Amino acid sequence: MTTLFLATTGGHLTQLAGIAERIPHDPDSVWVTHSNEQSESLLADRDVQYIPYVGVRDVRGVLGCVPVAHALHGRRHITRAISTGSGIALGFLPYLAARGVECHYIESAARVAGPSVTGRLLRRVPRVHTYTQHRHWSDEHWPYGGNGFDAYEPVCESRTLGDPIRVVVTVGTAREFPFRRLMVRLSKLLAPGGGLEQATGLPVEVLWQTGGAPVDDLPITPIPFLPVADLNAALVRADIVVSHAGTGSALADLAAGRYAVIVHRIAQFGEAGDDHQQELARELDARGLALHRDASEITVDDLLATLSSGVRRVAEVPAFELRP
Repeated sequence: MTTLFLATTGGHLTQLAGIAERIPHDPDSVWVTHSNEQSESLLADRDVQYIPYVGVRDVRGVLGCVPVAHALHGRRHITRAISTGSGIALGFLPYLAARGVECHYIESAARVAGPSVTGRLLRRVPRVHTYTQHRHWSDEHWPYGGNGFDAYEPVCESRTLGDPIRVVVTVGTAREFPFRRLMVRLSKLLAPGGGLEQATGLPVEVLWQTGGAPVDDLPITPIPFLPVADLNAALVRADIVVSHAGTGSALADLAAGRYAVIVHRIAQFGEAGDDHQQELARELDARGLALHRDASEITVDDLLATLSSGVRRVAEVPAFELRP
């Protein structure tokens, strides 16, 4: 068997990496994704083929995947393909399924209320198996296979602040959707002499992972994108974490044991293609794994409230169930 693991960068790729650890190992596997700081560090020891970025509703990008799928299938004799989306899956799975490849599309855990446009389209493609990561909307067409967030549970903690207070602000890898609104709000709370320093009497040191947000006029030192290992290390060291409500960022927060302030993007402000992040943020808050806030509502009290909670990995994470 030769397995193709297929996902766009960001939360989709992070989820797929986690799911790959929960299915029987295939030593002859290949990954297809886009090249950026996250993917190059996360997949450094894997067999990877990088392709041009396929954006939201990018019909030309989807069509451009088909010749790549054809060449890869002929060269590597792919027998199984597993994808967590998004648009990149439309360029590969229908072609591979038509050639007899066993295809599995796992809807993102961010889709709390129902499938994405990509998922709804692939649901109609013969021989593509589709899955949900949420039991409450599973059915015969969308069986529940597992959920990446099931690997974590909340715990009570009582952490003390460092001197300086280390804060990580992270908004993921989406270049086309800047989240400037969050940066503007936090730049006031986390600035020297700002709200957090006034409340604690301690200096504040911030790692600003800003993605594609234009922030040159703000009093911060931005790092648009970080290698996965560097960001993960910063999350482990952090006293306080503020994260956008993307699945990749949320999973990174949890893996570091951090109960973060999690903030959803809003499509109306050009921060996302739709408003599914709000659904995920509410889900994580309800599970006790994060504190959900709107960007305009974050307070110093919210930041300090995260010190009394944490998360840990459960002892046994169940396998992800793929249909035969």
